[in-house]
Amino acid sequence: MRTLLKSTVSVASLLIALSLPGFAMADEPVKGGTLRILATGEPDHVDPALAGMVNTNNLLRAISRQLISYQASTDPDVAIKPVGDLATEVPQPTDDGLTYTFKLRQGAMWNAPSGARQITSADVKRGFKRLCNPHMQASTLTYFTALISGLSEFCDGFAKVQPTTAAMKKYAEENDIKGIETPNDQTVVFRLKERAGDFIYMLSLPMPAPAPVEVLDYIPDSPEYRTHFVGSGPYTIGEYTPDTSLKLVRNPAWKPESDPLRKAYVDDIEITMGLQADAIMQQLQSGDADLAYDINVPTAILATLAANGDEKLTALSAGNTNFLFINTVSGNNKGALKDIRVRQALSYAIDKAAIVQQWGGSKVAEPATGIFGLGVLGHHKFDLYPSPESKGDPEKAKALLADAGFPNGITLKMPYRNKDLEVATAATIQASMARAGIKLELAPVTAADYYSKFMTNPVNTKNGTWDIAPVGWTPDWVGGAARSVFQPQFTFDGTHQTYNYTDYNNPKANETAAKAINATTPEETGKLWAKVDEMVMADAPVVPLIANKNPRYRSEAVKNFQPYALGVEGDWTNLWIER
Repeated sequence: MRTLLKSTVSVASLLIALSLPGFAMADEPVKGGTLRILATGEPDHVDPALAGMVNTNNLLRAISRQLISYQASTDPDVAIKPVGDLATEVPQPTDDGLTYTFKLRQGAMWNAPSGARQITSADVKRGFKRLCNPHMQASTLTYFTALISGLSEFCDGFAKVQPTTAAMKKYAEENDIKGIETPNDQTVVFRLKERAGDFIYMLSLPMPAPAPVEVLDYIPDSPEYRTHFVGSGPYTIGEYTPDTSLKLVRNPAWKPESDPLRKAYVDDIEITMGLQADAIMQQLQSGDADLAYDINVPTAILATLAANGDEKLTALSAGNTNFLFINTVSGNNKGALKDIRVRQALSYAIDKAAIVQQWGGSKVAEPATGIFGLGVLGHHKFDLYPSPESKGDPEKAKALLADAGFPNGITLKMPYRNKDLEVATAATIQASMARAGIKLELAPVTAADYYSKFMTNPVNTKNGTWDIAPVGWTPDWVGGAARSVFQPQFTFDGTHQTYNYTDYNNPKANETAAKAINATTPEETGKLWAKVDEMVMADAPVVPLIANKNPRYRSEAVKNFQPYALGVEGDWTNLWIER
């Protein structure tokens, strides 16, 4: 999903625990108590099918379950290894990689109004049907329609249905997805249209979570849906006041023996909303709250906490990369940016080390050199445009510009989001470019409009309203997530992609990416995606800037802080409280 030098705007993400302290475990678990969480705003969704933000994954980890998930762990290799959640195990595909058969755990229950009820294969299929409801579709829908046989046809029909409760329920109950078979209550079989080594990873997302039949009586994620929420995790919704507070209480239908991933030590979880970031940090430091829901540690105090070795500070990566997209479409400067020498000059000009320091130093950011972020299979150490200590090489940049016919430099237009650190980052980029004879004309754009109205409007690109633009991207799931980075931004099949602003396309990279998608081992997948990364960067369609981590803080009372990969935060369902 898109970000702009922030890793919190995403559906899903990848975890890497960095070299900060803060992972000490208490000797014995403590059961009971309340986990107090502070937030600036509402969860974007409570309905798993519509979840979109990274922090929402922490909420859904507590109240819902998926076929596949991850063990909370400080070991990055463990944290991104898919394991069975509702599924008894991660199955090996059959039929030359086209068929996956899952067995469901006995004792995994819905907290249904009529009483606890076993989660069945029909519930799994119903979860996939809800992905393309005509009221609001899941943000990751196209990944599943591209793979699961018959899902695209089912969704085409669903799109023609009126988005009313009755009409949607009738369609869902009377129509089937041929590629999802349910031979019995405890078995579900997926038949794919092509091999996909990352299919297992996709199933860890909250969107295709199994859905009880009761949800068909409500508009997805409506107030009525939330009021009548049917939980499957160790917690469920207790008290809820929109924009103010949300309390999770123990789910009486949940059985610990049916859940290998969640211990559920605390009795309840209270989320208080509508607070400012400074107020949240003050309460965390004083011990009046335990975790932050949707903010990172503000940069103003980050350096002090890190310098003091505060063990309650942790840095986690969402696998994102931040970069400058280069406009090769417009005719500005006589089409200068179509010349690879000019694009390479931009890569040599930028002082990435300065941006790292601006964001809080090496504890929370590092220079980026490719399109894949930390922990994504395919990320590796390479740099086609190196400079000493990543500070840029202005002389190399000037030489390339001169060779391209611009001995006196060039003037470029750069918009940026007029928000937080992005203002200062734009100024740093401007200063970097100036050393190489590249003048930037900066244009602030409101955060609300930057993507929705400015960058995603192809007219702005074609007309040369911008020449280079700071953007970023966070993968939609963890581990084998390179597809969710490459396809939306760096492929073009003749139809303009929303976030491939310049219709960039490299047929050889596409061919290698197809092989990577079809690979069935992490080792082979990683090698192929690494080649794709280098192929793309050889064309220099973007200038990688930094891969930033999320600095997170917790109270002294929080113990057993084991990060959950999709949430980029300590797992609410596995930590305990000592007051």
